Amino acid sequence: MLRFLTVLAALLFLPVLHAAEQQVPVPVPAASVIFSAYDPLALDQFEENTVVTRRMVDQLVLAATRQTEIGKAWRSLVAPGDVVGIKVCAAGGRYCGSHLGIVEAIVAGLQEAGVPPARVIVWDREAADLRAAGFVAKRGGYQVRAIAPVTGYDRAAPFAATTLGKLIWGDLLFQDPGTRDGKRVAAADQVSSTSHIARVVSREITKIINVPVLSDESGCGVAGALYNMTVPNVDNWRRFTQPDGGADSIPDLYADEHLGPKVVLTIMDALRPQFASGPRFNPNYSFGCRTIYASTDPVALDAHALRLIEGWRKEARLPPIGKRAEWLESAAQAGLGHFAEGKIEVRTVEAK
Repeated sequence: MLRFLTVLAALLFLPVLHAAEQQVPVPVPAASVIFSAYDPLALDQFEENTVVTRRMVDQLVLAATRQTEIGKAWRSLVAPGDVVGIKVCAAGGRYCGSHLGIVEAIVAGLQEAGVPPARVIVWDREAADLRAAGFVAKRGGYQVRAIAPVTGYDRAAPFAATTLGKLIWGDLLFQDPGTRDGKRVAAADQVSSTSHIARVVSREITKIINVPVLSDESGCGVAGALYNMTVPNVDNWRRFTQPDGGADSIPDLYADEHLGPKVVLTIMDALRPQFASGPRFNPNYSFGCRTIYASTDPVALDAHALRLIEGWRKEARLPPIGKRAEWLESAAQAGLGHFAEGKIEVRTVEAK
């Protein structure tokens, strides 16, 4: 009888153990690796050498995926049936935005993995910025998309944050000034704690290659990997770049199921980084670094970018970014990656 009760108790306890095992979160790796490729020929003055940058991108992807063939490398990240989005930062234009050659190297690699250009979407918020950076749709090529005001945002994909933002024309919830149901609606009175994610990413794209630029941002400090996947992809976005703590919500926004979880690789363009007045191009604070980074850890990339920017600002006798970038440490605490310098390894790869 005693043996029967012991066996019964063990059987009853097994499901509890199994459920507990299933609920254990996936641990964050003990350290993160950033792969770095540098080539002095990547830029000729301001002009990108696309032959060189394609070679750099290929070597970074091979290193990040531990593969020996570029097609296999990309197939380890995406499948032929995916709709792959390439999120560029076009605000810096031709010289300080995501460089065209880097993006076209990614498209070529995806094609070798079985993803046709028609299933690749290169996008950013502003159509004018995309054109200025050289991203124009061509017959038989990849799609180029801007986010249309109002209709480009998904009512079914909201994001709420405690910081209120003033609504303007183009935001989904903005109402033209006038009278509604006997009440006067004024533009200045419209504020909201809700943003809406762009439809292109919430409804179409299944996997994302994030291609930010190594740049500062006056409000949130760093316009890098996390910024590039969040702020340009929502309406009512201005509140996230306010120096009074609005950036604290960026990690939560990145963690939204429509955004960060779809990112399979981040390739940071540091061919011509900018350490002040970014992300719009200002040649006074930009220089030819001729480097590209890649990692699966967006926080580590941004932490490394922040440390570089702070060093460059110090050399230029500019005030430090300091507290404006404290939200990056919160991103690490939320489990999105590593911020501590001791937990980040920068590994150089040779662009053969």
